[in-house]
Amino acid sequence: MRVVILGSAAGGGVPQWNCGCSRCWAARAAGSGRTQSSLAVTADGERWVLLNASPDLRQQVAARPALWPRGPRDTPFCAVVLTDAEIDHTLGLMLMREGTSPLPVYAPEGVATLLGHDWPLFRVMAHYSGIEARPLTGVGTTPLRDLEGRDLGILCTAEPIARRAPRYATGAPAAAFGVGLRLEDTRTRGVLAFIPSAGAVDDTVRSLASGADLLCFDGTFWSDDELGRAGADPHAARAMGHLPVGGPDGSLALLGGLGARRIVLVHLNNTNPLLERASPERALVTAAGIAVAEDGMEFEL
Repeated sequence: MRVVILGSAAGGGVPQWNCGCSRCWAARAAGSGRTQSSLAVTADGERWVLLNASPDLRQQVAARPALWPRGPRDTPFCAVVLTDAEIDHTLGLMLMREGTSPLPVYAPEGVATLLGHDWPLFRVMAHYSGIEARPLTGVGTTPLRDLEGRDLGILCTAEPIARRAPRYATGAPAAAFGVGLRLEDTRTRGVLAFIPSAGAVDDTVRSLASGADLLCFDGTFWSDDELGRAGADPHAARAMGHLPVGGPDGSLALLGGLGARRIVLVHLNNTNPLLERASPERALVTAAGIAVAEDGMEFEL
């Protein structure tokens, strides 16, 4: 299985359009940055599955020749898998509305409900190329297939993880609206665990990550009070459904015991000091044998 990290940043990207922090200014000055979180995977090098649909999808596809159209109107994306219904993980579906056929989208029931009502992307897409909604349950594995039902060579396991519901879905039960993924190549048996948002390293995360060849895990914030100290938002990381990386009870202290062969932190917020290569926080992560994701990173599993 080939894995490409299309986007490594949290919502807003780096630089964020309205952020004047030192990291965003540095990214502007360098003419570089990070696009919003999304992965692409393929078992055969031809047919791709998109993991979360970033608002930056057009830019991400343009930067990867393997994802370019091979005809007048074409895409190598045969399916999409959603881990949650956050805006920065779903808005990219709207960029796919010019498709010539319905797009298979695998999503947990709670996510599909939100995308049909509170954040009605499915209903809007019905007036364009359309969506074929396919359920992801916490029972067993789901073989991923294209629109015609052809097997894509990847088995998907989805398990509910500890996180809150999207901010726009006030009053909704949090447990129904976020999953972690375990994807297995049916030929090579390579395993990717993809958990871009997680409020804890619990038994579910351990089950998804155990023995994985690659674990892409939530690296949104370094500390719980990061947004408040940056003057950006009063919400704490944990209150937003993200376990911080740093601290005695942060993910850095726990990830090494999960049994994954390689660990990469994804979904980094523009306030996170891990964005600075020379920061002491980055040195701690590197010393632990954990990588910080960059746009365009590739892995073969």
